[in-house]
Amino acid sequence: MFHANDNYLKLRGSYLFSTVARKVREFKEAEPDKSVISLGIGDVTQPLAPVIIDALHDAVDEMAHADTFRGYAPDLGYEFLRHAMAEEDYRARGCDIQDDEVFISDGAKSDSGNIQEIFSDRDVIAVCDPVYPVYVDSNVMAGRTGTFLEDSNTWSDVVYMPCTEENGFAPELPERTPDIIYLCFPNNPLGTVLTKSQLQTWVDYANRVGAVIIFDAAYEAYIQDDPNAADEDRIPHTIYECEGARTCAIEIRSFSKNAGFTGVRLGATIVPKDLKDQNGTPMHDLWARRHGTKYNGAPYIIQKAGLAVYSPEGRKQLGEQVGYYMENAKMIRTSLQKAGYTAFGGVNAPYIWLKTPQGMTSWDFFDHLLEKVQVVGTPGSGFGPHGEGYFRLTAFGTHEDTKEALERIRTL
Repeated sequence: MFHANDNYLKLRGSYLFSTVARKVREFKEAEPDKSVISLGIGDVTQPLAPVIIDALHDAVDEMAHADTFRGYAPDLGYEFLRHAMAEEDYRARGCDIQDDEVFISDGAKSDSGNIQEIFSDRDVIAVCDPVYPVYVDSNVMAGRTGTFLEDSNTWSDVVYMPCTEENGFAPELPERTPDIIYLCFPNNPLGTVLTKSQLQTWVDYANRVGAVIIFDAAYEAYIQDDPNAADEDRIPHTIYECEGARTCAIEIRSFSKNAGFTGVRLGATIVPKDLKDQNGTPMHDLWARRHGTKYNGAPYIIQKAGLAVYSPEGRKQLGEQVGYYMENAKMIRTSLQKAGYTAFGGVNAPYIWLKTPQGMTSWDFFDHLLEKVQVVGTPGSGFGPHGEGYFRLTAFGTHEDTKEALERIRTL
């Protein structure tokens, strides 16, 4: 008789955003006449930029002719896109990343969940708290997290790095030495950032203790560069701006939020050849082997659209789109603060992290907003124990919906 993977049975309920979607669906069924505005899930609302649409059409036309038709994509990605990413995202910033160190995929979420497969199940993981749930849940599935502790809402074998108002929402070096460290900056869900000097501290630490950093850079396009900032005070767009990162870091990139590809699906993971385990095993080779075995490559049509992101017109149009969402972020943060809420983020990231009022729990505040004014956000407790008492709103709505949602919240 077959057996289920027992590790899956350890997972706590359903995935966070699935629970949010279920609650919203049930409310709409019960109250069909009420208009619900969602500032919860981080899904974009603006259409794909014209340059992207043109690239998609051109690629579709190519597929209609025998001499330009493409079948299976190279499992590691087409060379044209790997080169563009290495050149524009890294070498243009002075980072030594080669074309063949870029692995194209169907999105950052997939890679965030899959990257743990190339590491030992004995490795200890460290995560920020609050944290994007995929980092923890994928390691639960792999049997790397130990026992769930109900009293603390934590896993026994996971190293938690609290990000609180007291420490500026920046994780501190852990007392227990981990093997794998997950960092995401600009941060989801907090909307906060690390300076280059702060991130360099983590790179130095990882190299010193022999750990690897999984760096999620999905929101780097939202960084608002300060031309007057000293080098150590700048906000890095990639971890490879830090000295020594090639020997301790893997970076995950997404086209979802910078180019609106949430419904198109495209991402990449950077694995330097200098990154090796304690036995000298190149992690680059393991990820290439895993990728080639389990993945058939992102479609040619989508990769051609991804290439358009790096054209001059693409950069211009997508910069305007990012600016659109950052206007929402500023509107949300400013309006909430004027209404008496304590709010963070929304300056270099499309997320706003606010304290729930009057000591309400995160889920109580979720229900309160949904039932009283039909506005949806994400309960902070869903991101970890230190998320309790907080709430996340996203800037990815339309200007009109965002403004209306804030008007409703002010009436509470």
